[in-house]
Amino acid sequence: MVASQLFSPEDRKAVSAAVGEAEKKTSAEIVPVVASASDRYERAEDLVGHISALVAVASTWILFQPTPADWENNPELTLRLPLVLVIIVVSWFAGIVLAKAVPWLKRLAVSRGTMTARVLIAAHQAFDSLHAHKTAGGTGVVIYMSLFERRVCVWADRAVSVKISETEWKEITESLVRAIGDGKARDGLIDAIRRCGDLLAKHFPIQPSDVNELPNELRVLD
Repeated sequence: MVASQLFSPEDRKAVSAAVGEAEKKTSAEIVPVVASASDRYERAEDLVGHISALVAVASTWILFQPTPADWENNPELTLRLPLVLVIIVVSWFAGIVLAKAVPWLKRLAVSRGTMTARVLIAAHQAFDSLHAHKTAGGTGVVIYMSLFERRVCVWADRAVSVKISETEWKEITESLVRAIGDGKARDGLIDAIRRCGDLLAKHFPIQPSDVNELPNELRVLD
């Protein structure tokens, strides 16, 4: 799934409005981010290619090589080394192309731990690249959604992390993951933003001198 295709222009406006409403109650800055994937997972593509090559060679060997009974008549090998090499190379590339085209197939070749680690790294990178770490009070919060991995991460700045634990974010992130799986990404994200705003308001209520330090729009990373 491509991130830029998941949210229509109207959806993005609704998300931006939700951020604006949430930040009326808190001095924290909320930055929603949606990414197509947090990594290219080239090793997973290679693994699918290797498996494809093994299956192709084994299948061809079984179909075209002489049977045990035929060896009494001194048969010749049908598959010569050059042909075997061609089968390996072609099927390996075909497996890689297939892995790129079929996300769930590539996902099977990636462990859950690896996907979680890649999402955390990408969320941290998004936090830095979008300048969420430069807020005056250290109250930037990134809601990071990665579609390929089907994971959501809340990455918060130092001041927020001191007062709000990871456990408190968990219910919000799990609810958003379910909404994306149900095809309700827009409603799920808006609800997550609202709930994040309520949670942040308890510890970082809006101040008379508060200014909007970061744009409210949804950031899309294809």
